[in-house]
Amino acid sequence: MGTNNIIKETDEKMQQSLEFLKKEFSVMRTSRATPSLLDRITVNYYGAETPLQHVASISSPDPKSIIIQPWEKNLLGEIEKSIQKSDLGLNPINDGQFIRLPVPPLTEERRNDLVKSCRKKSEELRVAIRNLRREANDTLKSLEKKGEITQDEHKKAAERTQKLTDEYIEKINKVLESKEHEILGK
Repeated sequence: MGTNNIIKETDEKMQQSLEFLKKEFSVMRTSRATPSLLDRITVNYYGAETPLQHVASISSPDPKSIIIQPWEKNLLGEIEKSIQKSDLGLNPINDGQFIRLPVPPLTEERRNDLVKSCRKKSEELRVAIRNLRREANDTLKSLEKKGEITQDEHKKAAERTQKLTDEYIEKINKVLESKEHEILGK
């Protein structure tokens, strides 16, 4: 296993971690109504828990509401129950044809809670990125001990790993900053 493979593997793991954070942030409620708010909602569809987007069309006709139109009308009640049980804090309105989901503006307290949650998730990811750096450095140290790489190769690879770590920490900070602006409406 060469140093390039270790760096590449570490980069891929860091990228996956960053994508996970972006996905986590995309389902967090902001003051804007977006269909991605419902990504985690599942519905009992003939005995199987099925993602909502697999049984209904979801749209956001305006920034303050979401429309859910199930492909089968008998799912309206199940969809309504699933949304009420979720942690979104939204009240669905079932008119017999589709479900309208009004998204009220967030209170200042709720905005602050969301920002705290985003910061916590970001810090957890920064720790995970640093752990990936440590794992890569441990592997490099082990390879040097076994004589598979030289001390210079170890040092250069460790520097590249540190540079990669710094880049991903900066990307996390930018994603966090963007989400904070979205939540706080700045």
